[in-house]
Amino acid sequence: MNLHAVRAIYGFEMARTRRTLMQSVVSPVVSTSLYFIVFGAAIGSRIQSVEGVSYGAFIVPGLIMLSLLTQSVSNASFGIYFPRFSGTIYELLSAPVSPWEAVLGYVGAAASKSILLGLIILATAGLFVPLQILHPVWMLLFLLLTAVTFSLIGFIIGLWADGFEKLQAVPLLIITPLTFLGGSFYTIDMLPPAWQKVALANPVVYLVSGFRWSFYGHADVALGISLGMTLLFLAISLAIVGWIFKTGWRLKA
Repeated sequence: MNLHAVRAIYGFEMARTRRTLMQSVVSPVVSTSLYFIVFGAAIGSRIQSVEGVSYGAFIVPGLIMLSLLTQSVSNASFGIYFPRFSGTIYELLSAPVSPWEAVLGYVGAAASKSILLGLIILATAGLFVPLQILHPVWMLLFLLLTAVTFSLIGFIIGLWADGFEKLQAVPLLIITPLTFLGGSFYTIDMLPPAWQKVALANPVVYLVSGFRWSFYGHADVALGISLGMTLLFLAISLAIVGWIFKTGWRLKA
């Protein structure tokens, strides 16, 4: 493996984060803090608890997932789209860098930024609500798997998009609604039976459920199912990326 190439791509993408610190880190943290203030303080004061956990603390895993999913997709999609837009993608394709080394650099950087942001939001949440993490290893595992999976999805979107509008459309019109409807602010047990079945068709439910279990030991879906679905999404994303590099779709056109 050409570790020098992977390190160069990774370092370049991480350096871009430092140049856009306000947009990459400060803005998501401030937005999430507003959620804590509105939902945790204003609305949470009117809700005694959810599954024995204060409402303000209950929504913490969901808010972290909301930021993690959207930022993973955005970081990875822009990271690969900009070289296509500027034409520098051809220099990468002609360099002695394998496709998977390029993926490792771009996706690794996007996932690293998202995980760092998730940990910052977690620390910020501790300023607003009392937190407990019963299973920290599982928490980090779900954080890592989710960040890598959605960074791969963002990488795919970055190759598919032919304009900046499409880069913003998928996170705004698909990822964010699925996260809001995936139990970020409630447990699906609160829904009528028919809507509970509909909610289980939402893939984000399994991510949020497993992640929340690592905090409080409560989940809408069994831990094994959540982990299995997360690994399935990761495998599908890897398969799609492999097909893209095998066929050259959106790379050589």
